[in-house]
Amino acid sequence: MATQAARPERTEIAPGMSICRVLTGLWQVADIERDGTTIDPDAGADALQSYVDAGFDTFDMADHYGSAEILTGRLLSRGPDPKPLAFTKWVPTPGPLDEDTIRAGVQARLDRLGTDRVDLLQFHGWDYLDDTLLESLHALSRLREEGLIAELGVTNFDAAHFNLALSDGVPLRTNQVSFSLIDRRAAGDMATVCAKHGAHVLAYGTLCGGFLSDRWVDQPEPAEITDWSKMKYKRFIDAAGGWDALQAILKAAKTVATKHDVSVSNVATRWVLDQPQVAGVIIGARLGGNMHADDNLKLFSFTLDAEDRACLEAGFQATQPIPGDCGDEYRKPPFLTASGDLSDHLSEMPPAQTAHPVPGRPAETRVLTGSKWEDIAGYCRARRIGDRILVAGTTAVSGHNRAVAPDDAGAQTVYILDRIIAAIEALGGCAEDVVRTRVYITDEADVVDISEAHGRVFRDIKPVNTLYRIAGLIDAHKVEIDVEAIVREG
Repeated sequence: MATQAARPERTEIAPGMSICRVLTGLWQVADIERDGTTIDPDAGADALQSYVDAGFDTFDMADHYGSAEILTGRLLSRGPDPKPLAFTKWVPTPGPLDEDTIRAGVQARLDRLGTDRVDLLQFHGWDYLDDTLLESLHALSRLREEGLIAELGVTNFDAAHFNLALSDGVPLRTNQVSFSLIDRRAAGDMATVCAKHGAHVLAYGTLCGGFLSDRWVDQPEPAEITDWSKMKYKRFIDAAGGWDALQAILKAAKTVATKHDVSVSNVATRWVLDQPQVAGVIIGARLGGNMHADDNLKLFSFTLDAEDRACLEAGFQATQPIPGDCGDEYRKPPFLTASGDLSDHLSEMPPAQTAHPVPGRPAETRVLTGSKWEDIAGYCRARRIGDRILVAGTTAVSGHNRAVAPDDAGAQTVYILDRIIAAIEALGGCAEDVVRTRVYITDEADVVDISEAHGRVFRDIKPVNTLYRIAGLIDAHKVEIDVEAIVREG
C-alpha cells in the first residue's frame, strides 16, 4: 500500500540549481488564450502560487505559450521566498542567426519575465544542416557568461547533435524531449550521451496527451479527436503499433497501479522518472482548473520493483519502436505532430546552403561556403555536372575557421556529414543520391565512433565506401570525408 509523500522529490541539474522533479508545464496557457482573451496576470500568478505552495516550484514555458512568461513574471515580481524557477524556451524561425538577433531573443524572454536572468534558457534549432546552429549555441553560451542566462539547455535535439554541441564545449545542462511508456527513444543513445557528459533529460509527453491514464483502459479507439494534444500523441500511438499496442501497455500499467494503490498515470510517470539521466518530467497545468497536486504527490510514495518493471516490459512487447531518434518528429517524416506536418509550426524551411552558377558553364552549379581558403586554394565545397555531384574533402570547421569538437571523432563526423548533405541538397540532390564516400582518419581507435556516425546517415542507403588511415590532418581534425552523388528521378 502506498503512503503519500509530503513533498515532491528534487534533484540538482547544475551546481546550486535544485529543481522539482515534476515541472509544471504551462503550454495549456496558449490553448486557454487561443480565442484572443488573455489570462489576468494576477489571477494567473495566484494559480501558479498554489503550485509553489504544494512544492511544485519549477515552471516550464516558452516564447509561444501565450502569456505564460508574463504570468510567471507577475509571480516573480511578488518576491516569493524561496524563489520559483522559471525555465523557458526560445524557438526562433529557421535560418542563420546573428549575434544581435540572439541577444534580442534572450532579452525578450527577460522582459516578459521581468527579471535580469533566465534560470534555464532552452534553445530549439530547426535545421541541423545549418552550419550556424552550433555557433548560435556558442553565442548563447557567451550570454550565459554575461549573466543573462543561469543555465543553458536545448529542446528536441537528437543524441548525435546533443553530443556534438556538448563535445564542442557548449555547457548544456538539459535536453527536453518526448519520453513515455509509448515513446522510449530517450532510453537509448540519448541516455548514453547524457551519462557521458553529465547532462540530463527533461521529459515531456509522459502521459501521451492523457492517453496513458485510467480513463482509456479497455476503451475503444476514438473515432474522432479534436484536442490538438491528443491528435499529436495519437500519431505516436499509431507509430508504436496502434490502439492494441496502447491497450497492452495500459493493462500492464493498471496491474502495477492496482498493486501500489496509485493511478495508471502515476505508474507511467514514475517509470520515466526512474530512467537514467532523467532529471524531471513536465506535467501540464490548466490554470484555473484542478491542479492535481494530490495525485502528482503520489508519484513519490511508491517504488517500482523488479516485478513491476518486468510487467511493463511484457506490455512493451506488443509495441514497435517510434522511428528515428529524439526530436525527429519535428524534422523528418513521419511528422508526429498534431497536423501530421510542420504547417502549424513553420511557413517554410530555408535551404542551409545556396547553389551558384559556374561562370562560363551555364549547365553547371556549385556551392561556396565563404571560407577564405576557397579563393586562396581555388576550390568549391561541391559542384554539380549533369546528374553528378562531387563534394570536396570536408572537415569539421565552423564558420569562424575553428576546429569543431577536437577530441570527439564521432561528433566531427556528424558535423561533416551535415555540411556535405547541405551542399548536396543545395544542388538538387539528397542523401539517398550518395553513391560513394571516402573517409580519411588519423587514429584507428576512432574507427567505431566514425563508422557509427557514418552509419547514422547511410545505414539504409549503403553507398560504396573506402576508409583510409593517414599520417595526419591539419589542426585538430580527426576525420575528413569526400562524397560523390548521382541525382536520379524520384
